[in-house]
Amino acid sequence: MAKIIMITGGQRSGKSELAEKTALRLSATPLYVATAVITDEEMARRVESHRCRRGSQWRLAEEKLWPSRCIVAGDTALIDCITVWSTNILFHFSEDADKALKAIIQELDTIAAIENATIVAVTNEIGLGGISPNPLQRKFTDLQGLVNRHLADIASEVYLTISGIPVKIK
Repeated sequence: MAKIIMITGGQRSGKSELAEKTALRLSATPLYVATAVITDEEMARRVESHRCRRGSQWRLAEEKLWPSRCIVAGDTALIDCITVWSTNILFHFSEDADKALKAIIQELDTIAAIENATIVAVTNEIGLGGISPNPLQRKFTDLQGLVNRHLADIASEVYLTISGIPVKIK
């Protein structure tokens, strides 16, 4: 079984930086599993910012749908991020949230079963605001809430980052 460390929080709360430090503390050559799909210039800048922050010790795998394909027994891997990955899966299943949730939970359980791996998983806590007037956003917020609940359930440790400060909640 893998050890899963979940790091959640709002945008720009320091999640990725904490995750990177955590993975580097656990391995000299961690695997960075990038789930983002670059769709515009702003997203490209975000991805480039993450790339510049990481050093040469990182191995990189870009996988938008099935992160378990990149992780092998004994790996220390950082998946950044579960929220973007959930978006990819939702659109892969033509916005069918039930099918997406089933696939995401199955994939998370597959990752959790990887022998002697340590997984640092970054996700966004997106349900703290008001209810969106946009039906797709409401569907996604509900989906991500259920994904985060499952991830927290299978995680050994869970951290919430607030204004750059990590708070251990599990």
